[in-house]
Amino acid sequence: MEPDSLQTEVILTHPRESLGKVQLDWTPQPGNYLDFEGKTYAVLERRHRYQLRAGRYRLHNIAIYVQSAKRPSEKSLVAGRWVVGDATCSYNAHSEIIRCAVNPDGPCESCRFYEKLEATS
Repeated sequence: MEPDSLQTEVILTHPRESLGKVQLDWTPQPGNYLDFEGKTYAVLERRHRYQLRAGRYRLHNIAIYVQSAKRPSEKSLVAGRWVVGDATCSYNAHSEIIRCAVNPDGPCESCRFYEKLEATS
């Protein structure tokens, strides 16, 4: 059985509760966003569960832990991965989940704390 053919259980982290199961045609990674039953969630963690059958471990199911979130309007590509916000700002967290410490909700465009990241040599 291929990992993408398994049902994935969606679990809300706080309060901890199972939101249900979904068949996904992609592998959710932490930092990805998932639209589920009309709401948007940020994927925080993915866990694989295995079962021993006929002397071999086989992938049994996948669980993703999520929190309610708004899909970010600003993203930057850094080292091959998408991060939230303007990565040229020195306060940017370079994270898929949080923009920065001084203005986590954004937007970066009109932020009074924006400081251009200085190039390191």
